[in-house]
Amino acid sequence: MSDTISHNSYFEGKVQSLGLQTTQGKATVGVMLPGKYKFGTNTQETMVIVSGELNVNLHDAEWKIYTAQESFIVAADTSFYVSCDEDVAYICYYA
Repeated sequence: MSDTISHNSYFEGKVQSLGLQTTQGKATVGVMLPGKYKFGTNTQETMVIVSGELNVNLHDAEWKIYTAQESFIVAADTSFYVSCDEDVAYICYYA
Protein backbone atom coordinates (compact mmCIF):
# COMPACT_ATOMS: atom_id res chain seq x y z
CA MET A 1 0.00 0.00 0.00
CA SER A 2 1.11 3.54 -0.73
CA ASP A 3 1.67 6.14 1.95
CA THR A 4 0.57 9.06 -0.27
CA ILE A 5 -2.69 10.05 -1.93
CA SER A 6 -2.57 11.68 -5.36
CA HIS A 7 -5.12 14.31 -6.43
CA ASN A 8 -6.25 14.93 -10.01
CA SER A 9 -8.50 17.71 -11.26
CA TYR A 10 -10.04 17.78 -14.75
CA PHE A 11 -12.40 20.00 -16.72
CA GLU A 12 -11.80 23.16 -14.66
CA GLY A 13 -12.34 21.26 -11.40
CA LYS A 14 -15.67 19.71 -12.39
CA VAL A 15 -14.17 16.20 -12.15
CA GLN A 16 -11.78 15.38 -9.32
CA SER A 17 -10.24 12.17 -8.08
CA LEU A 18 -7.99 10.82 -5.37
CA GLY A 19 -5.57 8.05 -6.24
CA LEU A 20 -4.80 5.15 -3.93
CA GLN A 21 -3.58 1.57 -3.83
CA THR A 22 -6.19 -1.07 -2.98
CA THR A 23 -6.05 -4.83 -2.57
CA GLN A 24 -7.20 -4.92 -6.22
CA GLY A 25 -4.36 -2.60 -7.32
CA LYS A 26 -4.25 1.04 -8.38
CA ALA A 27 -7.56 2.90 -8.13
CA THR A 28 -9.10 6.35 -8.02
CA VAL A 29 -12.12 7.54 -6.09
CA GLY A 30 -13.76 10.51 -7.74
CA VAL A 31 -16.66 12.87 -8.16
CA MET A 32 -18.19 14.53 -11.22
CA LEU A 33 -20.37 17.61 -11.29
CA PRO A 34 -23.17 17.69 -13.88
CA GLY A 35 -21.80 17.92 -17.43
CA LYS A 36 -20.51 15.98 -20.43
CA TYR A 37 -16.90 14.76 -20.48
CA LYS A 38 -14.53 12.84 -22.77
CA PHE A 39 -11.86 10.66 -21.16
CA GLY A 40 -8.97 8.67 -22.60
CA THR A 41 -7.39 5.51 -21.20
CA ASN A 42 -3.90 4.06 -21.18
CA THR A 43 -4.85 0.82 -19.43
CA GLN A 44 -8.06 -1.14 -19.03
CA GLU A 45 -10.34 0.50 -16.46
CA THR A 46 -13.27 -0.82 -14.48
CA MET A 47 -15.54 1.95 -13.25
CA VAL A 48 -18.02 1.34 -10.44
CA ILE A 49 -20.69 3.95 -9.78
CA VAL A 50 -20.97 4.72 -6.06
CA SER A 51 -23.84 7.23 -6.23
CA GLY A 52 -25.81 9.05 -8.88
CA GLU A 53 -26.44 8.12 -12.51
CA LEU A 54 -23.77 8.19 -15.21
CA ASN A 55 -24.68 8.05 -18.89
CA VAL A 56 -21.83 6.33 -20.77
CA ASN A 57 -20.90 5.98 -24.45
CA LEU A 58 -18.17 3.41 -25.09
CA HIS A 59 -16.59 3.11 -28.56
CA ASP A 60 -19.27 5.29 -30.23
CA ALA A 61 -21.93 2.78 -29.23
CA GLU A 62 -25.34 3.51 -27.75
CA TRP A 63 -25.48 5.58 -24.58
CA LYS A 64 -26.22 3.50 -21.46
CA ILE A 65 -27.07 4.67 -17.94
CA TYR A 66 -25.22 3.14 -14.98
CA THR A 67 -26.42 3.66 -11.41
CA ALA A 68 -25.08 2.93 -7.92
CA GLN A 69 -23.24 -0.42 -7.65
CA GLU A 70 -23.22 -0.95 -11.43
CA SER A 71 -19.93 -1.10 -13.31
CA PHE A 72 -18.52 -1.02 -16.82
CA ILE A 73 -15.16 -1.81 -18.39
CA VAL A 74 -13.25 0.54 -20.68
CA ALA A 75 -10.62 -0.96 -22.98
CA ALA A 76 -7.02 0.28 -22.90
CA ASP A 77 -5.88 2.98 -25.33
CA THR A 78 -9.35 4.25 -26.16
CA SER A 79 -11.61 7.18 -25.37
CA PHE A 80 -15.16 7.32 -24.08
CA TYR A 81 -17.83 9.87 -23.22
CA VAL A 82 -19.83 10.29 -20.04
CA SER A 83 -22.56 12.71 -19.01
CA CYS A 84 -24.49 13.31 -15.82
CA ASP A 85 -27.33 15.58 -14.72
CA GLU A 86 -26.47 15.24 -11.02
CA ASP A 87 -23.33 14.76 -8.95
CA VAL A 88 -21.81 11.31 -9.45
CA ALA A 89 -19.31 9.46 -7.25
CA TYR A 90 -17.27 6.56 -8.62
CA ILE A 91 -14.31 4.29 -8.03
CA CYS A 92 -12.11 3.31 -10.95
CA TYR A 93 -9.80 0.28 -10.88
CA TYR A 94 -6.87 0.10 -13.29
CA ALA A 95 -5.65 -3.17 -14.82
